[in-house]
Amino acid sequence: MRSIRPSSSPRRGGRARRSTSPVLAAVALASALALTATACDSGDADASADTSATAGADDGKLKIPDDIRDRLKEHGIDIDQWKNGAWKNWDKDDWLREAQDYVNPIIEDLWDPDRMRDAEEPDQGVDESDISRDQGVTDPTPDPVRAEAVAASYHANAPTSGKVFFDSPEGTMVCSATVVQDPANPGKSNMVWTAGHCVHAGKKGGWYRNIAFVPSYNDSGKSAQELETATKEEIAPYGVWWGDWAQTSDQWIEQGGSTGGDGASYDFAVIHVTPEKGGNGKSLEETVGSALPVDFDAPAVPEVKEMTAIGYPAAPPYDGQTLFRCQDRPGRLSLTASDPTMYRIGCSMTAGSSGGGWIAAGADGKPALVSNTSIGPVTSGWLAGPRLGDEAKGVYDAVSGKFAGQ
Repeated sequence: MRSIRPSSSPRRGGRARRSTSPVLAAVALASALALTATACDSGDADASADTSATAGADDGKLKIPDDIRDRLKEHGIDIDQWKNGAWKNWDKDDWLREAQDYVNPIIEDLWDPDRMRDAEEPDQGVDESDISRDQGVTDPTPDPVRAEAVAASYHANAPTSGKVFFDSPEGTMVCSATVVQDPANPGKSNMVWTAGHCVHAGKKGGWYRNIAFVPSYNDSGKSAQELETATKEEIAPYGVWWGDWAQTSDQWIEQGGSTGGDGASYDFAVIHVTPEKGGNGKSLEETVGSALPVDFDAPAVPEVKEMTAIGYPAAPPYDGQTLFRCQDRPGRLSLTASDPTMYRIGCSMTAGSSGGGWIAAGADGKPALVSNTSIGPVTSGWLAGPRLGDEAKGVYDAVSGKFAGQ
């Protein structure tokens, strides 16, 4: 197997693959077995857009909260230049990295239908030796399970699912994500669960930019060809929700990287969102009508009979525009003896499905989110996701607490 490298697509038609770095290319050539973070699709980061930046204001004027403006100034970033395209500067010194540095000013209409449709995937690989150090914990490779298309409308059949869009040095990217409950704001959650590598580049980079969530993306299940003439309302019927805060594990920030398995056991993140144009006063949960609880005490692998992974796979034979899911009994995958064991299921979903929720029966027998898609082999056939323990609960509680009562 080999790793998929990030790719860049033309505005229409086929996708042209390109290598992102000699280092990643060398890793791919050296690996007898390479796994890819199934995630995120990369497209044209320079797509034209109305770049009037706001913080949820609807009067067209620039209104950035003082704390965001101040944090950008600390790194020598002028907010007025940022809204006019300075966010495309990925110089190392200007790439905000630390957990507390996250900033994401809203740029209205940046995520237009073309930009959303053309986003593609950056992927990660892991060397076979990383698996061989598992000291016998890894279970046999599961049989492939063919993903089933979720019937439209997605809002009726998978209301918590959607896409996360963001910009990286490689271009415009996409992951899958899930609306989850907020214990501090019951019934009014603005929290979204995804993979860590969908918000932060890991040990050799920082926070991605222009992070936004679109629930029930392409709700009516239109084909890629039909979407070429679709309106923004058809592609994003429940609006675009910008991440006003995001948090991932310290382990992902310190260990995660473009070689896939690094940090994968801690590859999860929570995004708090706000509507692009002010909304109607309703939360994300109220808007979509649902949010999943998160189970941080999911049982060990032998006790779990079935998990369902859901997402928008983008690498062939899929095109990233429609929603799929797989159901299988999980096994264990260990990348290193020192990191927690991951769940692994058979599934044909490919790159683009990363960050998508894994759902199983919780302690009360009702559906709960128990993991998210993190890595899988380039040829497809199975997916792996982290077990959510104390570290994941700490991230979740921190984001909930930050917006308690708001």
